[in-house]
Amino acid sequence: MRALLHRLPFALAITLVLVLKVVILFMLYKAFFSTPQVKKMRMPTAQVEQHLLDTPQPKPPLPAKATP
Repeated sequence: MRALLHRLPFALAITLVLVLKVVILFMLYKAFFSTPQVKKMRMPTAQVEQHLLDTPQPKPPLPAKATP
């Protein structure tokens, strides 16, 4: 492989490497960022925004145990 890259002009070698990287990035994008498999799994935008932007409610402290 290295011998082949040494015979090619520098611009062509760079182009081949960039094309290979674009193909790999596209495959990773399709593997991890594809659309949901089921359309009904989508949630209303307003509900998601409310859940993400809502401040969490403080949890009440646990009652202290009575010591005998």
